[in-house]
Parts: sequence; C-alpha cells; structure tokens
Amino acid sequence: MTDTRTTVVVITHNRCPELLRTLDRLAELPERPEVVVTDNGSTDGTAAAVTRHHPGVRLLRPGRNLGAVGRNLAIRQVRTPYVAFCDDDSWWAPGSLSGAADLLDRYPAVGTVTARILVEPDGTEDPIVEELRDSPVPRPGWLPGPALGSFLAAATVLRTDAFRAAGGFHPRLWLGGEEELLAADLAADGWWLTYADHLTVHHHPSRARDSTVRRSHGIRNTLWFTWLRRPLGVALRRTVHLARTVPRDTASLRAFAEATAALPWVLRERRVLPPEVEARLRALEPAQRDSTARSYTG
Repeated sequence: MTDTRTTVVVITHNRCPELLRTLDRLAELPERPEVVVTDNGSTDGTAAAVTRHHPGVRLLRPGRNLGAVGRNLAIRQVRTPYVAFCDDDSWWAPGSLSGAADLLDRYPAVGTVTARILVEPDGTEDPIVEELRDSPVPRPGWLPGPALGSFLAAATVLRTDAFRAAGGFHPRLWLGGEEELLAADLAADGWWLTYADHLTVHHHPSRARDSTVRRSHGIRNTLWFTWLRRPLGVALRRTVHLARTVPRDTASLRAFAEATAALPWVLRERRVLPPEVEARLRALEPAQRDSTARSYTG
C-alpha cells in the first residue's frame, strides 16, 4: 500500500528514546512515507541513533534549537504534494496518511486535515478531540468534516504549497500555540481547515518537557497573534480576558512582558484578517472561553 503523496516531518530536541519509538511506528506504516527529521540541537546522541537505527530517514541538523521553524527547514526538502506533521512523541495510525491525502485530493479548497488524537498508553481521546468534533465554525455544505479555526501540528496533514505560500511557522513564536497564526494566514489565503474523525494520531506524552515554559510561550504567542491579526476591539477584549484568567505567577508575568516588549514589531507586521475569516474565529470564542483543554495551566 505504498503511498507517495505525503512526507512526514518530525522535529525533536533531546528526546532520543521517544523519537526512535516514533520512527519505528512510522516505518511500520503501510504507506511507507518518506520521513524528514529536524534535530533541533540535541545533545543526547539523537542524530547518531537516528543514523544507526533509521538510515532511510532524512536527518537535518541545524546545530541549534529552531523550535517550530525546524518544520520550515524540513519542508524545504519535501517534494510530495502533502506534508504530515507529528511530534517526536506521536505517530500516525496505519491508513490515516492515505485517508488524509484522499480528502485533500477530493476537496481542492481544503488546506489542512486534522486527525483524532488518542493519548497513550491507555488509548483515550485527547480532551481537545471533542472540541474539534463539535467545532462551531460555520462550514460550507461541501466540506467533508467540521470547519476549524486552527490546527494541531502534531496531528495534521497540509498541502505543501499552501504551507510555503503562507510563509510557514513564524520564527518569533518558536513553540507553544505557534499554529494559530499560520492557520489564520492559510484561511486568509482562501483555504479551509477541517477535522476528520476517521483518521488517527497516537500521542504518548513525553516526560521530557517544561510545561511552565510552554505555558508562558503559549500566553505570549496568543497575545501576539491576537494583536497581529484580530480587530482592535477583539484584541483588547482578548487581552483583558487573558489577564484576568491566566495564573498569577512569574510565568504569566514573563509572557505579558515579552509580548509587550515586542509591540513595535507587532505594529509593523499587523495585518487584520478578512471579515469572513474573522467571523470564523469569533464563532470559536465561546467554546475557547469554556475550554478545559486549552487552559493555560502547568
């Protein structure tokens, strides 16, 4: 069942055991996808282990931690029409890459397809899945699944050319909610983002993570995205809501300080979204306010 339509891109940093497990799973897929790994400056022997155990994987070594921009670097090597992201602690289920490619083949206005996420080792659904399945974003009748306002990089297949045209992940955001800006720009370019319940990604969360740093980056990046793309009134309201609801600690203070310090850059790059895209994001706001999966904790 070899399927040459999709390349899998993985970024990693000092998670050698998890990455090798992911590469083992990807090697077992019936689609036999090409895999590109960006090693973001690992110091735990990751590069040597990948070369030894998975010599067929294309390994990129930028020499430092590029965060999400490591995906941009990998996509320069991609020659297939579609690219699937997964993290070093997640992997695609058999047949799901082909299923996503089939949807993208069939619906030329769809730019991204996001899969259901099962959390291992128990195989339970990630809490975000229910929100994806019940997305309130208005959708055209032809769309094969719920319309989304954003996507989850570790569980999404995208059109390679659409990703490139939108500019990829912004280097300033690094990691932590970095998808939101790219998703909005894809929508502004005319692409629809959708969820497909019959496709599956497995996620076995790594213990090698700093949840506090990731939370700080998530708050900062939410503020940046809001002021880069949302109308003034919405940006003010969203900022006040975050200030009232995030934990009152050093991580949150750091996030607001970093966001404020970058105000000159934000004003230079500010580009408000088209009304039809803004309407999709506004439809999401009540669900986001009530969400437990999106809360800034940790």
